[in-house]
Amino acid sequence: MPENDLPVAAPGAAESPAPAAAPPAKKKASSEEYIQSLLITIVLALFATTFIVQAFKIPSVSMVPALLVGDHLLVNKFIFAGTGKWYDRFLPYRPIRRGDIIIFKYPYGDHPYYVKRVIGLPGDRVRIIDEHVFVNGAELQEPYAIHDPARADPYMADFPPKSLYLVAGEITPKWASELRRDVRNGQLVVPPNRYFVLGDNRDDSSDSRYWGFVPRDAIVGSPLFIYWSVRPPRHAPPPPASLAEAFKDLGRAILSIPTRTRWERTFHEVH
Repeated sequence: MPENDLPVAAPGAAESPAPAAAPPAKKKASSEEYIQSLLITIVLALFATTFIVQAFKIPSVSMVPALLVGDHLLVNKFIFAGTGKWYDRFLPYRPIRRGDIIIFKYPYGDHPYYVKRVIGLPGDRVRIIDEHVFVNGAELQEPYAIHDPARADPYMADFPPKSLYLVAGEITPKWASELRRDVRNGQLVVPPNRYFVLGDNRDDSSDSRYWGFVPRDAIVGSPLFIYWSVRPPRHAPPPPASLAEAFKDLGRAILSIPTRTRWERTFHEVH
């Protein structure tokens, strides 16, 4: 209301204080509102884990030293999600690069996910000579790779193998057929929409040398960071003899978590 239109008290009239306004009554949330809030939370969580990030646990030594058994990762599922549309340049997408660590659905069998490092991109020519990796004729500099002579596989130290008969028991029949098709002049040529991957722990890794290429549509994303890392127990406890023993084992496992946690790896970025 404008100032000139403010109400004026009559002359000589006593001004009585206005009664204090009662505080608004708190509205009790109905069960329907609780259910709606819960459903929205679930939908947002599902959206995040489906399209943006997802948690994974490292179960094997194939990526040592970059990733250790017991590392728990948050994986960026959004980074490689570009579809080639015009609007991709406005979003934080990027192509898969040589040297990227990727999480992918294992192309064969029923193992849900693998984690490896990208070595060969579509069109690359890959050759391994005496455990040294060459891509397109140039040796790849790999400060992340380690070798264990005690576990070395002589058939895979030089790849592609000169004779597939020598490794017939170590690779899948389908991969043997693809090797015959894609090896040219002693080099493996990576087909379109396929990637050649290796584990950093070269002598203790089931990777593209043994089962083949990773299809583009099998790649889930790339690790963001390690949010928690715990050393696995040195010895698996025997099966509990009773329910009471099972609860005791669970209690001991929980109490040992602080001492088994690798605190120095918490929020550690993965390279």
